[in-house]
Amino acid sequence: MVLDTSVSTLAPDNDSGEVVLDVQDVSKRFGGLRAVDHCSFNVRRGTITGLIGPNGAGKTTVFNAITGFIPPDSGRITFLGQDITGLRPDQIFMRGLSRTFQIPREHGTMSVLENLMLVPARQVGESIWGALFHRGRVRDQEGEIRVKALEVLQYLQLSHVKDEYAVNLSGGQKKLLEMGRMLMADPQLILLDEPAAGVNRTLLKSISSNIQALSRERGITFLLIEHDMNLVMNLCDPVVVMSEGRKLVEGAPEDVRGNKDVLEAYLGGQYAAAGS
Repeated sequence: MVLDTSVSTLAPDNDSGEVVLDVQDVSKRFGGLRAVDHCSFNVRRGTITGLIGPNGAGKTTVFNAITGFIPPDSGRITFLGQDITGLRPDQIFMRGLSRTFQIPREHGTMSVLENLMLVPARQVGESIWGALFHRGRVRDQEGEIRVKALEVLQYLQLSHVKDEYAVNLSGGQKKLLEMGRMLMADPQLILLDEPAAGVNRTLLKSISSNIQALSRERGITFLLIEHDMNLVMNLCDPVVVMSEGRKLVEGAPEDVRGNKDVLEAYLGGQYAAAGS
């Protein structure tokens, strides 16, 4: 088997876009395991960037470092030109960077609509003083938030379950609900952790269409981890491939798909034997 390996050093096609997220030389150890090893890549405005790699490549650890759930041991992470390395998740969220999780974290005993209305920060009614002495402002603000939440549900085609307890939704509907919760925060960048996991093909098509529409119509930038290669290759550009904690390859999906180093990282010895 003969493959062109020159694409290992390919640059993304969208070099002209503003860098929204910059991960520079980030490393993270857990005991004797180096989960992330001097990893560097960036995400440019308006892109849907895929982050892929075999199990154990360090993708989720990178996500957790970016969003403040774990501090990196070294390296620097900047978002919109500001250093966010080591900030708390809530501080990063307030700056316009949101994330979803592989297993949705909905408030199961609240309705779908209530899940969305809970998201906006600094609501007047959150404080005892506001609830007691600014009831008019609380009522007006809740009305505005409700209108926005209903618009988001309509956009995501979840209006028919707005009064349903979130725990009763299907896996795919919960993924859409998580996306809706992110939209309530007006993010500039959304990190999606395996949006296709546990989702049937019909709802997966809806999720994919919504990601494309949000990128195109609302200018939201996406970075997503995903194992469904069909989804990645049809949705993402560029694609960043990680292996053993490092960035291995970055480029357009059609170039990454046939790259020798990528195939070897996924298939290991089987590929090496076939290519000899």
